Amino acid sequence: MTFFLEVLIGGLLSGVMYSLVALGFVLIFKASGVFNFAQGAMVFFAAITFVGLQKEYGIDFWLALPITLAVMVVLGLLIERVVLRPLVNQPQITLFMATIGLSFFIEGLGQMLWGSNPRALELGIQDQPLEWLMDRFNLNISQFDLFAAFVSGLLVVSLAIFFQRTRIGRALRAVADDHQAALSIGIPLQQIWAIVWAVAGFVALVAGMLWGARNGVSFSLTFVVLKALPVLILGGFESVPGAIVGGLIIGAAEKLCEVYLGPFVGGGIEGWVAYVIALLFLLVRPEGLFGEKHIDRV
Repeated sequence: MTFFLEVLIGGLLSGVMYSLVALGFVLIFKASGVFNFAQGAMVFFAAITFVGLQKEYGIDFWLALPITLAVMVVLGLLIERVVLRPLVNQPQITLFMATIGLSFFIEGLGQMLWGSNPRALELGIQDQPLEWLMDRFNLNISQFDLFAAFVSGLLVVSLAIFFQRTRIGRALRAVADDHQAALSIGIPLQQIWAIVWAVAGFVALVAGMLWGARNGVSFSLTFVVLKALPVLILGGFESVPGAIVGGLIIGAAEKLCEVYLGPFVGGGIEGWVAYVIALLFLLVRPEGLFGEKHIDRV
């Protein structure tokens, strides 16, 4: 039973970090209907910029953090203003292709500025078992996983409250429901989009630091975006609570399947089981757990 709890808790903690990546997609999709494929590149760019400021220029952690935050906010604003605003009212496939091209550009820019060599990112939290959990409950839970899950969960909940309770949040929901109706009652559409992209830059920074500290900062960090896709399918592309629940389901399922089903299929199941779950889920509820059902009359 103790081993099962260790696996389950480890999966749930990983799931919270998946939710953090998925949140960047949800914010932008809710406001503009754009599936931002460049979110993974933004995560990579944030992590490599933060490490580059420390390694190349010797900037202290607490100074590099706000500088990187400012860079990511400006990047988000530039993406909205230069790339996506001119494409308003274009077909969804056009916007999607624009974000794919943007992804390659951001990846190349990051490597051009800071190099392509893998680097370590230190947050001062060791990836080792928490002693009091070992002593009291005999649970082998990494203190880094607990820290990352706490930070991710705090950010997700804070943003959920922000968009549910504040005036900007209500304006965002109005924009998500109907752009033209939002404009007719005086909601500044372009300002709302700019705010959302700036927040997405901030989310990318937090995700980049946590995933970079766990896996190292390299080009492969961009593929963290692929881990968010099953989460979005399960939770719904427009739901912040859905990002949380979907992340927890995927994280727990990956770990449990790898441990209990992996030996029967030769291992490696953790890398693909999330996509099988998402595929099966699409057959049952394609709009996601928290998505709205769409009825098309023909």
